[in-house]
Amino acid sequence: MENGDLGHMMGEPVSLNVGGCVYSTSLSTLQRYPDSMLGAMFGGDLPTVRDSHGNYFIDRDGPLFRYILNFLRTSELTLPCDFKETELLRKEADFYQIEPLIQCLGDPKPLLPYPTDTYEEVVELSSTRKLSKYSNPVAVIITQLTITTKVQAVLESISSSFTKWNKHMMDTREYQVSFTFGPCDHQQEVSLRVHLLDFISKAGFTIRNTRVHHMSERANENTVEHHWTFCRRTHKLND
Repeated sequence: MENGDLGHMMGEPVSLNVGGCVYSTSLSTLQRYPDSMLGAMFGGDLPTVRDSHGNYFIDRDGPLFRYILNFLRTSELTLPCDFKETELLRKEADFYQIEPLIQCLGDPKPLLPYPTDTYEEVVELSSTRKLSKYSNPVAVIITQLTITTKVQAVLESISSSFTKWNKHMMDTREYQVSFTFGPCDHQQEVSLRVHLLDFISKAGFTIRNTRVHHMSERANENTVEHHWTFCRRTHKLND
């Protein structure tokens, strides 16, 4: 999306085709949470796709996007009394990375035990952002993305697939890969985070839970940490 297009759209409705359902809203609503996937997409940090009618296309659950959009408009989660798709809505909130909505929906229910011939592989993704307390608007000092897992194939795939961000790859320990961004390029962290979430999901992992921590380590800065835990079931190899 070109910056000129964004400026032109600020006062005009934006049409979205989400899984075949067409919605109309404002650009400011879509950008309410800049660190979300929609904030990055309509802030110009992620590529966009249009359908044959010129609507921005998102290949997700169309009917459930109604609740996503209403939350962006009001910052309140309002669901029908007989709503039975909370788990599906939680997955949509995870996909769009809208942290306040994820918190409203709470942690998912615990999974049933796996059969004895399977086990669980885990990938942890964390985003750490240090913010200046005294600047207005809030200034980002540094951000870091870290992927931790014992699934070596996942780490190797990330290292080879995300070469665009090689200059930011600061750490490749035995079970960990890290990317660091400074104040001038911190928006790239949002773009990389969206791509990593999609990459891990396409590798067969599903989000087990998300967590957000706010800390104040120094007098002049705050630290915000976001954590995602992904799991997938794998069959044990016979001895």
